Amino acid sequence: MSSAQEFNTPQEEYRTTQERVYYQVRDAILRGKFLPGHAITIRGLAADLDCSPMPVREALRRLTSERALELSDTRRVTVPTMTPEKLAEICAARVALECQAAEQALPFVGAEQLEQLRRLDERVTSALADKDIEEYVTANLEFHFTLYRLGQPHIILSLIESLWLQTAPLQHLVFQRFGVQELPDRHQDLLEAIASGKPERVRTAIRQDIEEGLGSISAEELL
Repeated sequence: MSSAQEFNTPQEEYRTTQERVYYQVRDAILRGKFLPGHAITIRGLAADLDCSPMPVREALRRLTSERALELSDTRRVTVPTMTPEKLAEICAARVALECQAAEQALPFVGAEQLEQLRRLDERVTSALADKDIEEYVTANLEFHFTLYRLGQPHIILSLIESLWLQTAPLQHLVFQRFGVQELPDRHQDLLEAIASGKPERVRTAIRQDIEEGLGSISAEELL
């Protein structure tokens, strides 16, 4: 991480510096600011975030426990690399959890919520057309989590976030190498499924969106 500009300013006031630092680093991982294999130093992050090493150390500890980061035998903190086996397992877990979260949210999607999701999808579509990686990552993240949060799935949501944290660096690396213009966009299918009110259609759209996104990453791209 070379600049404090890589970190978003929190949207809300956090009670402690420790909490603020955790969410800023976590958000940076989700938005692809760290790439697989990237080594992270406590001193460097503390300088970027204008804080003491202590809250950074605690943030890295929490993110390591969430598998977003890993601690090597030499005590270096790095962004994990991915194997085909691990990616397949994460993909299957995301399908199971996100299908459940989307179905749980379905009864809470009214006209206002559906319109909000449509506006977010328009941002995703525009980003794909403009080949804008940063905007695509941000809008795609907001689209999915805006939907999932409607059902207030506290336990499921934390598990989904952990899985996204594990794959975000890899996906961003693939986007940098190959762009986003060829990415499948199943959001329109999902929006139509939500409007129909049929849980099975919603599950199918979520499953296809995840499998076509993560499943399209080849073993060669993991290296």
